[in-house]
Formats: sequence, C-alpha cells, structure tokens
Amino acid sequence: MSTQWESLANEHILGIAPYEPGKPIEELEREFGIPDAIKLASNENPLPPSDRVQKAIVAALHHGNRYPDGSGFYLRQALAKKHGFAPENIVLGNGSNELIELFVRSFLRPGDEAVIPHPSFVVYPMIVQAAGGVRVMVMLRDHRLDLEAMARAITPTTKLVFVANPNNPTATIVTANEVEHFMARVPERTIVMFDEAYIEFALGPDFPETLQYVKHGRKVVVLRTFSKAASLAGLRVGYGVADADAIALTNRIRQPFNVNSLAQAAALAALEDEAHVMECVRMIEAGRHYLYDEFKNLGLSYVPSRANFILADVGRSAADIYQKLLHHGVIVRPMTPFGMETALRITVGTPEENRKLVKALRSVLGKKPA
Repeated sequence: MSTQWESLANEHILGIAPYEPGKPIEELEREFGIPDAIKLASNENPLPPSDRVQKAIVAALHHGNRYPDGSGFYLRQALAKKHGFAPENIVLGNGSNELIELFVRSFLRPGDEAVIPHPSFVVYPMIVQAAGGVRVMVMLRDHRLDLEAMARAITPTTKLVFVANPNNPTATIVTANEVEHFMARVPERTIVMFDEAYIEFALGPDFPETLQYVKHGRKVVVLRTFSKAASLAGLRVGYGVADADAIALTNRIRQPFNVNSLAQAAALAALEDEAHVMECVRMIEAGRHYLYDEFKNLGLSYVPSRANFILADVGRSAADIYQKLLHHGVIVRPMTPFGMETALRITVGTPEENRKLVKALRSVLGKKPA
C-alpha cells in the first residue's frame, strides 16, 4: 500500500484552505465571449506604472542576465532616507505577503498565540496556522478593528498582533488616538505588526504615525508596499520597517534575491515620482464619491472607505450577483468566504470602469436608470 502525500505533510497546513485567486480577464473574455472586461476584484491600481517607472524597468532589462542585488542596497537607502531611518531598519520583500511570512517564521513558535482581526487579510491566519501558532480571532465592530477587544485578547503567550490599517476587506481605519490607547496596553514582549498597504489612500490628521513606535524602541513592525498607489502589483515589492535587530533576524531566513531586479528598479523610480501617486489618490477619491452616489441611487448600503475599494451590501446573494456581473464583463469579489453573504468588495477603477460597473449593477439588480 502506497504512502499518501497527506500523511507526510506538515500537520499544521492540513486545515488550511488554498487561496482562491480571481478569474483572469482574458479567461472571462474567452469563456463568455465578452470584449473589454474589467477587473475590480483585487484592489489593484487601475492606472499603469508611470512613464518614469516604465523607463526604469526597460533600462533594468539590459542587466537581466545578472542576479538582483541581494541586499536591495539602493532601494533600502532611499527608503531609509524617506522615513528617517538607517538602512538596517529596512527589509525588502516579494510583496507584503512574503514579509508577513518572514516575521511570523522568525518570531512565532509553535503554540504561541497571534491576535488576528476578523474579517481581515486572509494571509494572517493562514501563515500563523502554517507556523504552528494559535490563532486568536477578534471580530470587527461596526466594520472596524476593535482594538479594545484585541488588547483584552492578549495573554502571556501572545507573540504577535496584526493591525491592518486600512483593513481589508472593509476599507476602514483605526485612528491615531485609538492606536495610542491600544499601544499603551500592549506588553513589551508582544510584537505589533501594522500592515499599511493602503496608507496613501487613507492619510489624514486622524491616521496614526506608526513609524514613531519603531523610533521609540517598541516591538513594532510597519509593512508597506508599492503594489497599490505606485501601480506595481505585478512586480511584487514591499518593505518592512522595524528595529535593526528584528530585521537582522528576518534576514537569516530571507531568501537570496527575493526581490527581482525589475521590481527594485521600478520601486526606486516610483519613490521619485510622487506626482503619479498623487494622481492615483485623487482619481480614487473622486471615484469613491461617484460610487457612493450611485450605490445610494441603486439602494445599496456601503461602508465609507479609506482605501481604493469599497465594501458594498447588495441585499441578496453576493455570489449570485458576482456570477451575473461576469456576464457583463465585470469581475468583483464576493465576500461569502468571510461569512458576509450579501457583500461585495469592489475596487475603485477609472471613471470609465466605474461607469461600466454601475451600468452592470443596475442591470443585474433590475434597477431602472435614474
């Protein structure tokens, strides 16, 4: 009798459901015979990388026969200067996902607890479980992270706390005052990971300056990415800021050449192109308000957003509406896996894409034009 693969596997991964990626645009067009489909499912930037970034990528192609700079020397130098740190405080990753895994693998021992908001980024519980950690799930309150409840959930065996700000999939934030009160209750032995993938869309006087906690010596990791506002989701480059000793420990298990040459060149150019980020932020802000008005006209409720996506309640089966929207060439993300049976997460697109979404929604919901 042959040995089954499952019996040989790490037992911690057996209960993890694989991540289900969205349907590619090309496959949707082929399957339904629909041209000009739009994808509003993955919280991507609808605008391509800037001209400056594209030129940097093309220039880097000439050195594609060489391995990337394994330390990300120039990008870490630029990020350190931008944020007022030493390069030793910066670690680069193949997107934020890899950085989350690096820190979990570096610091979470089997049996250690990790406090995780729910619903939030699906990667947190997956990686904690894969590392043999204990997931302590804390439900959101009014679509926002309940930092009071998360603080109460911390025990002597809590090693990590995840704070997604803005949160995915609700696009809400926790404020500077809330974070300050929360951090005052977090014991010194517990690491707080602030995941700020959407920070450019959320900035305002109420948004916390989490990097100050790193400067003050707290056990804090701040994660950011070039995937969203910088339009580099396809190149996968993010970075973490933390105490130099924490970074040094993650570098012990970080794979050599984990961020490719094109991604490093693109990110370095993107740092020098604030105009592109500002253009994207302005477009998303205008798009959010357009969609708010249209959702109201359609009788849909929604959660006010501080990111580049909106959580909308369609009042009926989200999975059914998702399938019907596919026939109109519109891809969104149903929130059924999160237990939100009537909610869709919809990325804010270009003005043209937003209009196409609204037209498709009006059709599948059986609403007459206003």
